[in-house]
Amino acid sequence: MATFAVVDLETTGNASSKKDRIIEIGIVVLKDSRVVKEFSSLVYPERDIPPFITSLTGIDDEDVSHAPLFSEIAEEVYGLFKNAYIVAHNIEFDLGFLNAELNACGFSSLNNQIIDTVELARVLIPTSPSFKLGRISEALNFGHDRPHRALSDAQVTGELLIYLLDSLYKLPERTLTHLLKVTSKLKSGFREFIEEALNRVRYRADQEEEYTLWHGIAVRKLPSAHTDGFEISENYEEWLENLYEGEEGFKRSMLDFEQREGQRKMSDLVHQSLTERRHALLEAGAGTGKSLAYLVSALYYSIKNQQRIVVSTHTTSLQNQLLKDEVPKIAEALDQPVKAELFKGRSHYISLVHFSYELENSVHDNYDEALAKSMILVWLTQTTTGDIDEIQLPSNGQQFWHKVSAEQSKKAVQLKSEASYFEWAEKKASQANIIITNHSILCLDLISSEKHLPPYDKIIIDEGHQLESVASRYFGIRLNYKELQRQLSQMGEQFSERYFKEGGTAFMQLLDRHRQAIDKAKDELNQLMRYLYQGIRKSRQAGKSKSDIGRIQYSLEDEKDKRLLETAEEMTNRFLSNISSIKRLMLSMKDQLLPAARSSSSKEPAILLNRLDHSIMICEKIENQLYSYFSPLEANENEAKWIEIEGEGPNHSLYMFSEPVQLNQILRERLFSSKQSVIVTSATLTTNRSFNFIKGSLGITNDNRLIEENIPSPYSFDQNVKLMVPNDFPNVRDNQEEFIYSVSEAIYSMAHITKGRMLVLFTSYDMLKKTYYLLKELINPEEYMIFGQGVSSGSRDRLKKNFQAFDQSILLGTSSFWEGVDIPGDDLSCLVIVRLPFQPPGQPVQSKREQLVRQLGKNPFMEYSLPEAIIRFRQGFGRLIRSSTDRGIVFICDQRIIESSYGKYFLSSIPDIPVTHESTNKLIKQMEDWL
Repeated sequence: MATFAVVDLETTGNASSKKDRIIEIGIVVLKDSRVVKEFSSLVYPERDIPPFITSLTGIDDEDVSHAPLFSEIAEEVYGLFKNAYIVAHNIEFDLGFLNAELNACGFSSLNNQIIDTVELARVLIPTSPSFKLGRISEALNFGHDRPHRALSDAQVTGELLIYLLDSLYKLPERTLTHLLKVTSKLKSGFREFIEEALNRVRYRADQEEEYTLWHGIAVRKLPSAHTDGFEISENYEEWLENLYEGEEGFKRSMLDFEQREGQRKMSDLVHQSLTERRHALLEAGAGTGKSLAYLVSALYYSIKNQQRIVVSTHTTSLQNQLLKDEVPKIAEALDQPVKAELFKGRSHYISLVHFSYELENSVHDNYDEALAKSMILVWLTQTTTGDIDEIQLPSNGQQFWHKVSAEQSKKAVQLKSEASYFEWAEKKASQANIIITNHSILCLDLISSEKHLPPYDKIIIDEGHQLESVASRYFGIRLNYKELQRQLSQMGEQFSERYFKEGGTAFMQLLDRHRQAIDKAKDELNQLMRYLYQGIRKSRQAGKSKSDIGRIQYSLEDEKDKRLLETAEEMTNRFLSNISSIKRLMLSMKDQLLPAARSSSSKEPAILLNRLDHSIMICEKIENQLYSYFSPLEANENEAKWIEIEGEGPNHSLYMFSEPVQLNQILRERLFSSKQSVIVTSATLTTNRSFNFIKGSLGITNDNRLIEENIPSPYSFDQNVKLMVPNDFPNVRDNQEEFIYSVSEAIYSMAHITKGRMLVLFTSYDMLKKTYYLLKELINPEEYMIFGQGVSSGSRDRLKKNFQAFDQSILLGTSSFWEGVDIPGDDLSCLVIVRLPFQPPGQPVQSKREQLVRQLGKNPFMEYSLPEAIIRFRQGFGRLIRSSTDRGIVFICDQRIIESSYGKYFLSSIPDIPVTHESTNKLIKQMEDWL
């Protein structure tokens, strides 16, 4: 059995090259899965320990003042690694510091075999939401009493290693055989352990019970599809009464269940809408329990009438809540399985035939491809969906995923007996009572001639205030340089010579011409993007409008952009000419491959035909979107076109957009006029207690059959929330820098009272960035952690998790943080709204919409800008109170909410709560007394 030396270091910083030093080392030596030796020592670093490191580890300068120098323990440390695998969680960090210190002491670098438990965990626990040591140890119930202390971290890393190797030994033989081929490009040297696992698996009698082989790949056996019938009461009222009030209903599945009047009312209104074939607008305040309410009625109607109901959401978090929380509660209450299925587009599901093909061609893999293949191989022994959202592929793994997703198999008639997760998802959806999907798939289904959802006549649209913005994206154009380059590169790679084992001379000539056409297209694309980038950067309009993540936005207009448009159109036509050549060559390649696909026993020609079909479709999509993008804009007043560029970075970071300015007619025709019942619900549908704005936006006609209802929240907002507005902030229009300084000072002062736990919402990315850096100057790193959207690394969910992971932290967010972010309980005590959420001036779609409203003789501010801002304000306000026990402060830095004529509309849109308008110092004193 191998020997493992598991090491963890605490250091003064991240880079030994910048003179950072080790302050603590912990080593655990394992043999036969047992600890045979432990070593731990603080180390005098010969420099000060930064406050942040002290905050993280608890180690300060006094602790290490009498500790040995590394040179005093170097020989003992060096000996512990003799004839052992070196193991660490993120080994490049630890080994880099170790070798730097050892070299400085005259020792040669350690060049043992290594195992990185981050990498190994990614392969063997591919569905883990995080690969940080603390998160993994918590998920696996390892004891980890002293995180960020070297010996404790090394001990837990040792436990993780044993767990991972045990997981490896349980894998099926075929998975291990494939892993043996693809893992040679990984950092960790675990070939010996895969071979040992293969030896063990041959003596396991039960190895095939859980798995089956599809295209030579071991996959988990899929559960049988729904077949059982569902018993249901004839009387809806009686059925609902038993669920809500009976001892065998929700009281059985939820220990703390309390009947809420609003929830019962919501169920009744949904049932009424479905049975009477009426549309409905249902606003349900926080805590109503609206998702459980509409699912209950949708399920009853579906079973009773044998008609599926679609539920569409905007966020994946709500989808997960419906499937993993609400549906199981209903199933337990009814004591029967509920047929509810999540349904996504083809691009989410793996195609095993294409993955098998890529496995056979692994010789030229780079690191990310090898890691992606390894993760997918193990994941396939666990998944019953084939949905890639279950795992986190490496940074460039998405490039690989495009090659193996079910998108590649749209015309899979040529692929005989393809086992398909997408077809399995379709089958489950066809048998389900409730199909849960997202607004993107819904809009794709509305816009496309190809159906993306099973047929339906009744739909519940939750988070309905987001439908218009999602639909705008799908009924418009979104192109960017990087994605176009990726698509062209993939067309070249997928049809390179290494993929062809048959084809002949004529085919190789086509391949050569195809490669040349792609190179020409890339060159033309580069020239077009460089011309647009430089032209926009030089424009006097550049920088006047910015997106919520800081990109410069440039609206295209005929009059001011005539020269730019004419030249861009000419360059685009040259690019599209090359796209057309690529398409013709691929059609010729199809003709060459068809005979081989019909006669060959190999699946290769059929797979390549599928990929050719997919690539041809991409070429046609590029042609359709770019063909008239730069042509005169006057022809379509209902369209906004604009380009976004990164303020800094390469000249090719360029994004092209167009969106319809008004969608009401399109949505009326394709959704509300074609479906029997469309139920739109959200916590924020009304403005000034009226549904008129949302009805106008979505194209809902004001007929007598429309059901409209506002169901208030059961929470005691007047007891749990205080709203505070300072009266001594400088006017942002007079002096933005002074305003930002006042915001930062107020955040810092409030943070001492709330102990961080503060979400700060901005409408301007520039203002967020300036506030972030000012706070970094004001605040000592050991006091508070500060996270800023677009400044700190990570997605919205990652920033939220980091914010919640630290006891004292402050989170700054722009548009996407105004809604859909749940931070319940003590994690959030204070919500700061820096500015009322009007769209920044000059936003392309906003400007065009205001122009159209003005042409109709109406006031664009009152008819459009104000109602839209009120809905966003209500969403932002909703971030603070997420349960009946939450309490906190809403601090609004924008005095317009008190002083302007329209401020009353914002205040009347939220529950009645105490409002205080005082000096900042008095407000902070009141906050301290109240909290």
